[in-house]
Amino acid sequence: MIVKLKNFLIFPATNKTTILLSVVFFFASFAAPDICAQKRFSKTYPASKNVRLQLTNRTGTVTVEGWDKDQIQISAYLEAPAANIVPQSLSGMILINVVKDNQGRNEVGNVNFLVKVPHTSTVDIETVMGNLNISNVRGNLVRAHITSEGDITLTNIGANNVSAENVIGDIFFDGEVQSQGNYRFISTRGNINLRIPFNASFRLVATAPSTRNISLGAWSGSNMNFVSSGRRVIGQTGDGSASITVTNQRGSISFIRR
Repeated sequence: MIVKLKNFLIFPATNKTTILLSVVFFFASFAAPDICAQKRFSKTYPASKNVRLQLTNRTGTVTVEGWDKDQIQISAYLEAPAANIVPQSLSGMILINVVKDNQGRNEVGNVNFLVKVPHTSTVDIETVMGNLNISNVRGNLVRAHITSEGDITLTNIGANNVSAENVIGDIFFDGEVQSQGNYRFISTRGNINLRIPFNASFRLVATAPSTRNISLGAWSGSNMNFVSSGRRVIGQTGDGSASITVTNQRGSISFIRR
C-alpha cells in the first residue's frame, strides 16, 4: 500500500489542476444566463415621504426597514430556480408581485427581500410562506399577512393601523398605540406577544378559545374582564380611543409593558 501511494503522488499536480479549472470554467460559461443574472436583484426608486410599498411574495423572508432617505431600495436574493421580479413604480406606490410575475411556473425558488423605505411609508406585505419582518415604520398602515406558515415580527412601529395575520407561527408587535388607531392580530397556532406603552389608551378584545392562555401583564385588573370561562378578555384602559383585537385559536396571547 505504501508503494502504490508513493507512485500515485509522483503524477504532476499542475496537470490535474489545469484540467479541473477547465471543467469549472466550461460549466460556468454555459450556465443558463437568466438564472445566473437573477441570483441577486437590486434597484432604488425615488419616493415621497408618504409612499406605499405593496409586496406580494410566494416563499422566502421579507424584511422591511425604515430609513431617513426619500428612496425605496429593493434587494432580493433568489434561490434556484430563480423567480422573475418586475417591480412597478406607480403614482405614489411601489408594487412588487412575485406571484403574478411567475404565473404558470410550477417551480420557483425562495425570494428573500430586504427593502428600505422612508419612515413614514405605508407598508403592505403578503406572502404564502416565510417570515415577515418590519421595523422603524410610522406611516398610516402596516399590514403583514402570511397565508400559511411563518413568523411576523413588527418592531418600533408607530402606524395608526396595524394588521398582522398568519396560520402557523408567532406574532410579535413592539410599538406605539395611536389615538383612534386600529390594531388587529390573528393566528391559528403560535404565540402572540404585544409590547406596548403602559399609558396607552385602548379598547381590548382578546380571544384564545382553545388554550384560554391570555396574560395581561401590567394591565391585569385595570377594567379588564375575563368572560366565556376565560376564553376572552374584554376591557378598556384610559379613554379607549384606540382598538386592539387579538385572536389566537390554539396559542397564547401576552401583553408586555414597553
